[in-house]
Amino acid sequence: MTGMTKEYENEILYHYTDFQALDGILRCAQLRVNNILNMNDAAEMRYFMNRLCDAVAGKLEQEEDLARAEAVRRLFREELEREFFHPAYAACFSLYRDDAAQWERYGNRGRGVCIAFQGRFLQQMAQGALSLQTVFYQEDMTTHNLTGIFYRLVKRKDEWSLDSADIRKAMNYAWSCSAAFKHPSFLSEREVRLVVSPFVKEYFEIKPCYHTTKERIKKYYPLDLQNMCRKIGIGWEELVPEIIIGPESTQSRSILQDYLRDNGLAGLAERVSLSNCPLRRSPA
Repeated sequence: MTGMTKEYENEILYHYTDFQALDGILRCAQLRVNNILNMNDAAEMRYFMNRLCDAVAGKLEQEEDLARAEAVRRLFREELEREFFHPAYAACFSLYRDDAAQWERYGNRGRGVCIAFQGRFLQQMAQGALSLQTVFYQEDMTTHNLTGIFYRLVKRKDEWSLDSADIRKAMNYAWSCSAAFKHPSFLSEREVRLVVSPFVKEYFEIKPCYHTTKERIKKYYPLDLQNMCRKIGIGWEELVPEIIIGPESTQSRSILQDYLRDNGLAGLAERVSLSNCPLRRSPA
């Protein structure tokens, strides 16, 4: 599974969130990855798969290989009926620091907080069922590497199905990539996602957890950041170079610093800053 491209190896990735989530991330050293199908952009996973199907089948139709083109469309129709067998989970980051749109959409409308992460360390942690992926925004899938993968698979076989090992592997890879796709109108976000695809391995060592609200039960996977840091040979505090208090937050910088020190994170206390973003929300 591909990870983050080398151009982002030395980048800082910014996670905009609220203070309740910050408590879980910093005090508990735990990052939750949530089910993509429960997010606002769940339909975009299906859209990605449909566009991929069109790109592969379209290439075959241009060659007048109509039998294989129809088989590809049938293959993807069957696969989309199985989408809930392939749930992906993600945590989202932006390459933009102290960004108005990110504060508004993901930082509790500017009242939240932004936690910075060292991209190179997240990349090293992304192994097995965990991958760090740059979000793909392009609607035209003809140039996506998956189009070429599926095209070569179907051209070299006279008979194939979802049950064949190479097709199954490619489909799993496609579902994982679909978790890092958004409509081109979101291109300005420059998003990177830490994606968990539990279905790509027979045994996935992280056990799922469930969060119950008054309205529904949500499934998520808790990533043990402290253990992940230990595995790549760094201290937990090295992962977080900065914490930014939102432009409309009432949070005191000094109180947040006390919170960090009292929770054994004194090294992070001096990395707390206040947003300089001139966020001006329209009246409700």
